[in-house]
Order: sequence, then C-alpha cells, then structure tokens
Amino acid sequence: MTASVMGESRSERKRELVLRAARVIFARDGFSQAGMESVARSAGVSTATLYAHFPGKADLFRIVVEAALADIADRVRQSAEAQGDARARLRTFGMAYAELYCAADSRALFRMVIAERRRFPGLADHFRDHARMALGGTLLAVVGDLARIGEIAIDKPSWAAGQLQGMIEHATLVLGLVAGDHVMPVRPLETIVHEAVETFLARYAVRGKAA
Repeated sequence: MTASVMGESRSERKRELVLRAARVIFARDGFSQAGMESVARSAGVSTATLYAHFPGKADLFRIVVEAALADIADRVRQSAEAQGDARARLRTFGMAYAELYCAADSRALFRMVIAERRRFPGLADHFRDHARMALGGTLLAVVGDLARIGEIAIDKPSWAAGQLQGMIEHATLVLGLVAGDHVMPVRPLETIVHEAVETFLARYAVRGKAA
C-alpha cells in the first residue's frame, strides 16, 4: 500500500469518527449547544483536523443528517428483498419500518431535523423528500409487485402504501417524538405490524390469495 493510499485511509477513518461523534452530540445537545471542540474531543481528533474536513458547524450538521438518513433508509430498503406471499413480504417491511421508528437514533434524527427546520429549511425539505422516496418508495415497490402478480388489488398504490405506513408510524414514531426517544410502545412490535398488515389485507387482498 502506498503512502498516499494509507494517508487517504487514515483521513477517511478520522472523517468517519467525526461524523459518528457529531451525530451523537447534535442529537443530545441540539445544533445551537453543540460545540465543534466537543465533537473533536469525542472523535479523538484535533480541531485542526476537524475543520480540515468540515469548514463549519452548519456544514457538519448537513452532512451528519444526510449520512444518517442514508443509513436508516438502507435498513428498510433491504426488506424489499424478502420472499413469500403478500402477508410475509408486508410483515417483513412492516417490522423493518417499525424497528426503524423505535430506534432511539432514528427518532433523535427526526426530532433534530424538525427542531432545526427554521435554521435549515432546505435540509428539512431534502430530508422529507429523500425519506419519502427511500422509505415510502420501498413499500410502494413491494405493493406494486404484489398488485402485478395478482395478490392484491389496488387503484392507487401510493394511497394504499401510505395507509399501511401510517398505521405503523402512529404507534412507533409519533409516540417517540411525543414521549421521548427511548419510550417504547406498550404492544409488541410484532403485534403492531400484524394488526396493520391484516387491516391492509382485509381491504386489498385478492380473495383466495393472501386473505
């Protein structure tokens, strides 16, 4: 390995350490109270190294939010690869979606973006649109495929997908945003997802297929 490649690897590792530390500190302290020195200290790098990667706190905040969104979206996107009938595939998506919204780091990310919307309106809009595409788009692809193979019958796939997402979000994400990042639903996630999927299939399943 050449010296330049080794230098790039060390630089990337330091950048990753900074992003991890910044994500925790922004979520805990908020944008206004988070200090670049605290981020550098937590990441184990000098402030000079921190500023070499991120010119200012606003730049760091934007990158933290975008990286975190990509990370949490991947968890749900992978559920689209599930095999089985409509019930099995929708439950796989539903569990990934519910677990995402019950994770303290995901809730903190949503809360952080909401809190800083006035300061970063463009970032908040990007977050909303990207989340809708990455999360809702995954379910929309599953629903579209189930309709194509005749397991469900729907006129407006986006409405149907939104209904299933809404049933899960109400019991998971909304609870966390109102009650606190670490507050979990009283009912098991399996029960929440089961009831949401069964309600969905009662409305859209083709008789003799997934009903």
